[in-house]
Amino acid sequence: MQRTKDLLNLGEYGPGTIRSYLSELRYLFSYYGDVRPSQITYEDSLNYLIYLNKTLGCSRVKSKMAANSFAFFFRQVQNKPYKIPSILFAAHSHKLPPVMEEQEVFNVISTIKNVKHKTLIILLYSTGMRVSEITNLKLIDIDSKLMRIKIVNGKGKSRFVPLSPLVLDQLRTYYLYYKPVNYLFNGYRTASKYSVRSIQVILQKTLAKIGLGGKNYTVHTLRHSFATHLVDNGADLQVVQEMMGHSHLSQTTQYLHLSSKRLNQIMNPFDAMISHINKKPDQTP
Repeated sequence: MQRTKDLLNLGEYGPGTIRSYLSELRYLFSYYGDVRPSQITYEDSLNYLIYLNKTLGCSRVKSKMAANSFAFFFRQVQNKPYKIPSILFAAHSHKLPPVMEEQEVFNVISTIKNVKHKTLIILLYSTGMRVSEITNLKLIDIDSKLMRIKIVNGKGKSRFVPLSPLVLDQLRTYYLYYKPVNYLFNGYRTASKYSVRSIQVILQKTLAKIGLGGKNYTVHTLRHSFATHLVDNGADLQVVQEMMGHSHLSQTTQYLHLSSKRLNQIMNPFDAMISHINKKPDQTP
């Protein structure tokens, strides 16, 4: 286990992923308690995945996490081949995520009266941060001189997003109220992180209050809305990619499909045809 942990730390694996991989491996080793970990076979791991699914009724997400941890153990620690069952990665429907309208975002923000809660939602929407990234945000990450915010993701990679003057004003108001220490948003204990769950509850209660509870919006919807509204306002896709922290441009192109303003600016070919014909001079003799 220590060898596995050391190798995971060498790679670009976040703390959460490392904990999950080690946990899944412990379950596997416990399931085959009479077998040395080095003697567990590929077939043994498949039988355990079947046990997760049929006996325990675990989700595909749980099974995929277990399979990925086994693959790491076999390939990196044991230097053995390991093929993750392809059935765990069946094709997805590519369903586009929901996006809030600008007015809806404004209604959410204007409804929240608590300064900390309001600042959290404003910052999520104005930067496109993941909720885990905002809970990890520290005071030193706010650069008011260069007007930018440094965002560090779970894998330790960082990116910068512009800091809006209006958002900076909100942050200063928030700071005067709460005097945070270390983390920008502290939990109940001084210098502790604010919980992800608390942010989710804040948004869900506000959505329900203004009649948007049935629209399947989540905290992550604010991130999708940020990117879509950037595209609506003419932002270059590569700029959006950098601000969102996407590894591949293909992750960013979905916002072209979500941009209603972009679609509304496209002229229907039938309308264009009639317009062009009507503009031609009359050819009748």
